Amino acid sequence: MAHVDQVVLISIDGLRPDGLQKANTPHIDGIYGNGASTYEARTVMPSSTLPCHTSMFRGVVPERHGITTNTWVPQVRPIPSIIDVVHQEGLKTRAFYNWEQLRDLSDPGSLNSSYFANNCDQPAGDLLIAEQAARSIKDDDKPGFTFVYLGHTDVEGHNSGWMSEPYIEAIGNADRAIGIVLSELDKDRTAVLVTSDHGGHGMTHGTDSPEDMTIPWGMCGPGIVECELNDRVAIIDTPATIADLLGIPIAADWVGKSVQSILPT
Repeated sequence: MAHVDQVVLISIDGLRPDGLQKANTPHIDGIYGNGASTYEARTVMPSSTLPCHTSMFRGVVPERHGITTNTWVPQVRPIPSIIDVVHQEGLKTRAFYNWEQLRDLSDPGSLNSSYFANNCDQPAGDLLIAEQAARSIKDDDKPGFTFVYLGHTDVEGHNSGWMSEPYIEAIGNADRAIGIVLSELDKDRTAVLVTSDHGGHGMTHGTDSPEDMTIPWGMCGPGIVECELNDRVAIIDTPATIADLLGIPIAADWVGKSVQSILPT
């Protein structure tokens, strides 16, 4: 199996698939259209930001990792995150985010660099996060794993309502942020995954409704098969897929499976 040198995981908080399809998103459209994607991936319950991101990074459902609210609690039976696994293999790890609770997605010492700004209440906040990520990628020739979190879409969903005009505009703003990151990537060495933690309905989320539980999941990069994913993809499949792409071991505790059908051969 062929491998890539770097994976960039971009999470757009609260992104509904139908919202993505309605918004002006040329950069995400390029990733999805030139790679493997689905608009019917499945997140976990409760469909809230910290439980979902913990599952995205640790490959198990909340009942196993123990994070069931947006407040972090120490794990009784610790499970490594994709950041921990990548770091243990000697590769660089970076994180850029604008919602502080995501500071606990990895163990202390597993990140080579990180940047946090409490600015997801404004569209410019997502752009700043992207600029910081792009600058770090440009200045560092030792790739590995980079996490970029864009939080304004979720804020706009709570403030104006999911599928409202401001919410759709926030998705377009996130796409502009992604364009900033893409401009500094070595596309011959890098796989990019754009997904979300959960959807939303009305002005909230956290339930088991389809609007909350269905998320987009799409990746492109060297050798990745161009296809619409027919098999159900789950948020917990994300870390195993990233590990496979980087050619590093999959943690034994992860329940999620690598999405083998998209991997370079």
